[in-house]
Amino acid sequence: MAAVTFHHAEKVYPDGSRVISDFNLQVTDGELLVLVGPSGCGKSTVLRMVAGLEEVSSGEILIDGQVVNDWPPQRRDIAMVFQNYALYPHMSVRRNLEFPLTMRRLAAAEIRQRVERAAAMLNLTALLDCKPRVLSGGQRQRVAMGRAIVRDASVFLMDEPLSNLDASLRVQIRTDIAALQQRLGITTLYVTHDQVEAMTLGHRVAVMRAGVLQQVAAPRELYENPANVFVAGFIGSPGMNVVRGRLDTDDRGLVLLLGAARVPLGAGIRTRHPGLEGWCGRSMLIGMRPEALSLTEAGAGLMPATVRSAESLGHETIVYVDAALETVATDMAATARGTGDGAGPPLAAVLPGHRPFKREEVLNLSVDPDGLYCFTPEGERI
Repeated sequence: MAAVTFHHAEKVYPDGSRVISDFNLQVTDGELLVLVGPSGCGKSTVLRMVAGLEEVSSGEILIDGQVVNDWPPQRRDIAMVFQNYALYPHMSVRRNLEFPLTMRRLAAAEIRQRVERAAAMLNLTALLDCKPRVLSGGQRQRVAMGRAIVRDASVFLMDEPLSNLDASLRVQIRTDIAALQQRLGITTLYVTHDQVEAMTLGHRVAVMRAGVLQQVAAPRELYENPANVFVAGFIGSPGMNVVRGRLDTDDRGLVLLLGAARVPLGAGIRTRHPGLEGWCGRSMLIGMRPEALSLTEAGAGLMPATVRSAESLGHETIVYVDAALETVATDMAATARGTGDGAGPPLAAVLPGHRPFKREEVLNLSVDPDGLYCFTPEGERI
């Protein structure tokens, strides 16, 4: 087992394309760290740099305190699980598990011992003589994991290993991976674009965007204290609503102006944003978690809102609405006024229970002030 350290690591291709910029990260010994971000953000490239499948353009990568930039993959003592399983179709499960050990010329008795141990750990013992073509997707994924386990490597690298599985199987295998990593205690870097997967698996989660590390923290810390608008919108399902607002004062103290509504601020938001008073009279971006919005009686709410669509999940309903607020896309790529014409990103509200909303239905919403977050106009946390 070993720690993995990135020290100002960068990846620039010969055509000048910069894929990874000034990447600094410490993955501690025995930690399961998840790299998450949208497609094309560079997370798989980071994994390939650790594996030695991509050269590091500048900076350093260290494994167990040793710089490995110039080491070939076979010297790095890592095991990688790929998205597409990469099993040999003409070999049995047993032979697939044995193959990396045979290539290292280990003794037959040790190979048999490692394979049987991994097969028992992954419930593959009854399938050892089967070919991959007769296995289910989940069984194939377990074989791919077993091939990594038998190597007794210092570091596991997992590149979106669940993306080819159906939803229910992803939950099952995700649980298996978490339990297995905890049992083995092997340092693991896990790549996914699924934020739910990241939040449920990782000891810590590293959020990436366009090759730049945005924030690294425990899942709960990421959710409760996002560093910027991008992280706020990416973490959470649905992500945080972001609107333009302004800070003001009245006889109640500090208030946020959100459209025609004036929302008094309580102790919770002031604790999260200790420098908020300095923004009085200035425009800012306001984040609202969907669960902070609720239905209220007419005349007492934050705003009238028109239903665009609704998704009932049984235990809760996600309703998307347009309101007289200037909503902002959390990737900061575009802004639009939520005028009810469908032009801009709608507000999302998570409401308890099953509620049969109709399109164009007018609702009255209120907001919990302690569920608000404040960001600069450029999207950084205040």
